[in-house]
Amino acid sequence: MNTREPTLTLKVFPIGPATSVAPWPTLDPFLFCVHHADAYPKGDESMAPVASLSGRNIGQDFEGIDGWRMYHGDTVPGFPQHPHRGFETVTLARDGFIDHSDSLGAAARFGRGDAQWLTAGAGIVHSEMFPLLSREEPNPAELFQLWLNLPRASKMAKPYFSMFWSETIPKHTHVDASGKKSEVTIVAGRFGDIAPPAPPPDSWAARAEANVAIWTVRLDPGAKVTLPASPSDDETPRALYFFRGSRLALSNPEGSLREDVPARHGAVVLADHDLVLEAGDDEVEVLVLQGRPIGEPVVAHGPFVMNTREEIQRTFLDYQRTRFGGWPWKENGPVHGREEGRFARHPDGRVERR
Repeated sequence: MNTREPTLTLKVFPIGPATSVAPWPTLDPFLFCVHHADAYPKGDESMAPVASLSGRNIGQDFEGIDGWRMYHGDTVPGFPQHPHRGFETVTLARDGFIDHSDSLGAAARFGRGDAQWLTAGAGIVHSEMFPLLSREEPNPAELFQLWLNLPRASKMAKPYFSMFWSETIPKHTHVDASGKKSEVTIVAGRFGDIAPPAPPPDSWAARAEANVAIWTVRLDPGAKVTLPASPSDDETPRALYFFRGSRLALSNPEGSLREDVPARHGAVVLADHDLVLEAGDDEVEVLVLQGRPIGEPVVAHGPFVMNTREEIQRTFLDYQRTRFGGWPWKENGPVHGREEGRFARHPDGRVERR
């Protein structure tokens, strides 16, 4: 049992305004974290915005005109086909829908609490489009995308597609004596006695000693929740991203240590002790990313993350030669039928419907 005096924050840092889609600072093993929140209007017959695209830099629309972005899409917003190698993408779809297609032949429509975990490994090409399904109402969309690094031994693992449906992602809910509620959604990493779905087999998160956790926390005004120490009771770093609300207080269970985190800031703590989060006078939301560092060299170029510059050069040559299996879809940014519900078609042809 670690008996050293608990430390609350090792570092506090800004994460930028709510209107920005600039990546937030991350700690090894996480490479990238971005929060997308777009107030999309009604959709037309093509599931494209019912709005003029005049003044937008189509193909590179990141300015947030009128509160939404086309990103790399030219008709439907989103990210048409693009390759990855050497890491994993974890997409937490909080609102709206995402249409996924990839070079394995897998496809999905997911959203409203679902998560997708994709091991790029040796190489995959995928698209992520945001269909505006409603023709009568606005189509707000919100998601987190995380890049989780792979260790050298797994950089060239076989690509792996997996879906975590909102109905299968466990939640820890607590209501205090005054009726104030907190809820923790547990995508990865044990939360006390609550175990999440298993991550892909070659993921760093699949190793128990890696202590990877991905949680989202929501607190009613004035509510408290305790984040438990990691099961191994070691000094794994834990990053808290306070992205919604005006006041967040951190304390130890005894109350002898207490610190406020400014709005729109992140804080790095250690996962070897329980930590109490307390909301101020409005609702608070926090993203928690935790993991033991891989501790290997990281050389990144665009969508590829390897250990050496030579491996990056080889990756470019491999992609030019093989296209990572090719693109089996007619469009660069496929969108599934409007009436298609939440579903996943796996590379082996198995289909899940929710």
